[in-house]
Amino acid sequence: MLMTADRFIPYRKQDIVEMCLREFDFDDSSSLFRQFCDLLSNSLHVEYHKTVEQLKNDYAPFDPNADTKPLTPFTAEHKAQCQARFANTFARVLNAANFERITEQDLQDALTEESLFKVRLEVEFDDFEQVVFYRRGESQLTETITSVFGLRKQTINFTNYDRVAVFITFKDKAHFESKKKSLIGFEPGSTIVKLFQNVPKADLEMLFPNSEVRMRPIDKAVIGASAVVGGAVVLVTKLGASLVLLATLLAFWFGWRAESVEMTQQHFISLAIGLGVFGGFIFKEWSKFKNRKIKFMKALSDNLYFKNLDNNAGVFHTLIDAAEDEDFKEAVLAYSFLLNCPEGCRSATIDQQIEHWFKSHYQCQLDFEISDALSKLERMQLVTVKDGIYHAVSLEKAKQQLVRGC
Repeated sequence: MLMTADRFIPYRKQDIVEMCLREFDFDDSSSLFRQFCDLLSNSLHVEYHKTVEQLKNDYAPFDPNADTKPLTPFTAEHKAQCQARFANTFARVLNAANFERITEQDLQDALTEESLFKVRLEVEFDDFEQVVFYRRGESQLTETITSVFGLRKQTINFTNYDRVAVFITFKDKAHFESKKKSLIGFEPGSTIVKLFQNVPKADLEMLFPNSEVRMRPIDKAVIGASAVVGGAVVLVTKLGASLVLLATLLAFWFGWRAESVEMTQQHFISLAIGLGVFGGFIFKEWSKFKNRKIKFMKALSDNLYFKNLDNNAGVFHTLIDAAEDEDFKEAVLAYSFLLNCPEGCRSATIDQQIEHWFKSHYQCQLDFEISDALSKLERMQLVTVKDGIYHAVSLEKAKQQLVRGC
């Protein structure tokens, strides 16, 4: 169940076309309506093709996965210009795809809330020049978590993001050299772009490229208590007699004891064996600590493996496709409702009608972007507006207008 109304329309383009055909009586105009939709889709595709090319060109100086050579070296001034243009265009595409920016408070909450995967992570924010998170689709989910070897079950409610886009720029090489720190898999000064799915709000920190696994206090307590108890048992059973004898010998050497003590070869052998057993115990406990940390790291990597959708330049195509789909769905819906309102409507009226239609017919609560939809239709000359009243042009005229636009 959605927590709040979302701008994202959770239906495919083709589904929206079919929904409009079912709702409105197009009669013999159904084929003409489909042709109009195809032309509208083609027009938007051409526009967004230019956008994706611009994104690729501006991202080229920072692409960590580039397999091509630059014609001329990128200057610092050129990089700064490209980065500014890229950030603006990328944000515009995300907004068109109906993504919402995740606030600084949300990120801070993620760092303080307990992870659903029982993994504690630390993030070095000082390594980044810029960090921007976007999300789309916020919902409340329920999950049952087991603990105490599966004997205890706990049902928890958490906020989940259907899609999360990450935009991060690392600081330059001088920063990491001053900290004597190297990046694994990322170049200083590069910009990474990633897209994830089904990310709990409490686990946003796992999406940072430099997040490090840390032991939770309860894990340290469990391992520490086991080590103390086990160590005490080893000391008493394996080294008890030898340590007492060694203590009395040292006391005699330092003059704290008048009676002499004799250490035989058997005593030294027993002490050596006891120390070996104790050393083995220490190594075993250290290995247990490392293995537990490796287990947490594996849980983190396994989780990210299934949540990662795309990386770097590949994200552009995914987001451009999403933005193109959202623009199409918004425009078709607004045009269809206006087309079936011969006397014309104000934008607020159309907005309410569409939102009510989704809620009553499809149990879907939307915050429909009527301003975006109408601005697209007006730019393409598919609607006319006078005194705040919008009218849709006829299907035949709209088709001709789109053909001229192509």
